[in-house]
Amino acid sequence: MPLVNFANLDFDQIKTSIKDYLRSNSNFTDYDFEGSNLSVIIDVLAYNTYITSYNANMISNEVFIDSATLRENVVSLARNIGYVPKSRTSSRANISFFVDISEYTTKPETITLNKGIVCSTIAFGNENYTFSILDDKTVQVIDNIASFDNIDVYEGNYITTNFIINSFDPNQRFILPNSLIDSSSIQITVKPSQLSDISRKYRQTNNLFDINSESPIFFIQEIEDERYEIIFGDGVFGKKLEDSNYIEVSYLVSNGESSNGISLFNFSGKLTSSREGVSIVSGISLVTTNQSSFSGKNIESVESIKKYAPRIYSSQNRAVTSKDYESIIPIVYPETESISVFGGEELSPPQFGKVYVCVKPTNGAYLSNLIKDNIKREIKKYSVAGIVLEIIDLKYLYLEISINAYYNTNLAKSTNAISSIISNNVDRYSNSTELNKFGARFKYSKFLKIIDDSSDAVTSNITTVVMRRDLKAILNSFAEYEICFGNRFHIKNENGYNIKSSGFNVSGIIGTVFISDIPNLDKKTGSIFLFKLNSPTQPEIVKKSAGTIDYIKGEINLFPINITRTSINNELSLIEISASPYSNDVIGLQDLYLQLDMTKTVINIKPDNISSGYDTSGLNYIVSSSYVNGNLVRSGGNLNEISQNGVNTISASTSSSSFEGDLSPSQSPRQSPNLSSSSSSSSSYY
Repeated sequence: MPLVNFANLDFDQIKTSIKDYLRSNSNFTDYDFEGSNLSVIIDVLAYNTYITSYNANMISNEVFIDSATLRENVVSLARNIGYVPKSRTSSRANISFFVDISEYTTKPETITLNKGIVCSTIAFGNENYTFSILDDKTVQVIDNIASFDNIDVYEGNYITTNFIINSFDPNQRFILPNSLIDSSSIQITVKPSQLSDISRKYRQTNNLFDINSESPIFFIQEIEDERYEIIFGDGVFGKKLEDSNYIEVSYLVSNGESSNGISLFNFSGKLTSSREGVSIVSGISLVTTNQSSFSGKNIESVESIKKYAPRIYSSQNRAVTSKDYESIIPIVYPETESISVFGGEELSPPQFGKVYVCVKPTNGAYLSNLIKDNIKREIKKYSVAGIVLEIIDLKYLYLEISINAYYNTNLAKSTNAISSIISNNVDRYSNSTELNKFGARFKYSKFLKIIDDSSDAVTSNITTVVMRRDLKAILNSFAEYEICFGNRFHIKNENGYNIKSSGFNVSGIIGTVFISDIPNLDKKTGSIFLFKLNSPTQPEIVKKSAGTIDYIKGEINLFPINITRTSINNELSLIEISASPYSNDVIGLQDLYLQLDMTKTVINIKPDNISSGYDTSGLNYIVSSSYVNGNLVRSGGNLNEISQNGVNTISASTSSSSFEGDLSPSQSPRQSPNLSSSSSSSSSYY
């Protein structure tokens, strides 16, 4: 049979190929294969060939990390290049409680909270969770009170497993019997023998830095069924264990991210007096929750392993390129949720020899200075001389969405029902991985489809997108500011007022001022000016040259300015600055972290009387604009506007723009005088 015939792997095609081969033999030229017993034999041969080819195809797929689908195979292939997938992570909570021993006859000087289970939850999502500590906590008794303050507890069942080294078993393996283990919680102590009182604590490592033949270290690797195997040193890299050594392993079996958000706990731990070892069972207060449980994660997905394993291997434990830093930093700092890395040569002007890293931690918005210093110190083990690591705070790029959804009233119970469905779908999208990461892209057409597909009653939607950055003002000090949006601005008005801001006060100018722009003739750049409002539609420009704007780069620069107060003051003095994007597909560029601001997202539900059959002529159809409204400024709190001409009181809402109406031609900034100015004595960047 010609080899080309084996290209057909479908059962019917294989069967046809066998028949064609038999017909080529003169003995079967006119043979009726369908009506004979030979047809059964041909079916068996075809099935056998089909199953064999299928198995061969699946096996060949599973030997390559890109095409493998079974987690066990992907993990095995990643292990061959030195990559250990991230395990489940226990959620962490912070609690406090105290013990009152005033009723005790014998009063201990110290009380110990023994390692293991500390507290359990009060039915959370139809599940009960236990929280534990990995080491004993001992506190002194002061005035008959032992206070256990700010205790970090970790979700999971506390498990201990023991092994004894058997030199007569050359293939002895140390496999933890449980799955769902948080590998970071694994603690190991080794004794010379089971009855020995001497023990040595071993530490977990994943590299060979600073390791010699006496280093008490161990490695872990994931094996089948999401279990872990422990590997000890061989006497060259790490201390080698000897015959009869007794190994004690403790760890947490965690539920991962499902245990996040728990805030109610019952005490279930064990307390003992440190000297006598007597159990303390009374006088224990209720548990106070200082921090609800957070940062629990599930085991690393197959897709993530496929992405990062080759990158870690290609970096060869050295940080040279930006991709190397992107792969290594999540190992150095496991709390990394999203990371953006770019070389200084990509900046304008270029900063050669520098790598800029922006990290979004799992819990919180920014990294503390202590964590930044720790990352820099650890990354020095991997980096080469001459490369300087700069860790910068992430910058949030917010999207504000205005949705006008039309619906067929014959297919929906009420307007509220449609609004609720759309709101839930938009909320799910805002929390999805499409956004909330560096390098994310808001896909406008996909977003529109989410709205249209929310219900059969939704007939169409008109949706507008606005970008917003929040500027943190340095009060009562001259400072220069740069606000980058990373996306091109749309110039909707050649006479200016494309940029909107919330209100603020500056030295030398009485009353609340706002920021806006006026394009140059090239429509690529422009200038920033400050203005006040005499009425919702009557702006008064008070300073012409307050900064510059680059519409192509999406960048605003403010000249040195002394801001004394901002209308928005939620712990931080903020100025909200917004603009319409040139493209509705907005991206999070470099250190910009893209988020959809649900608090500023507006959903309007309108009846589609044409589809409903109430107004087939369309004369009374409610039209929605496809463009952003003509308001001059953003909302910014309730302000009393004081001017030389009198007092104007302007009320502003925190959920929508305060002022409506388009700018009259007579108020074009090109025709308005510069009424005041300010000078700079010092400058700084935010």
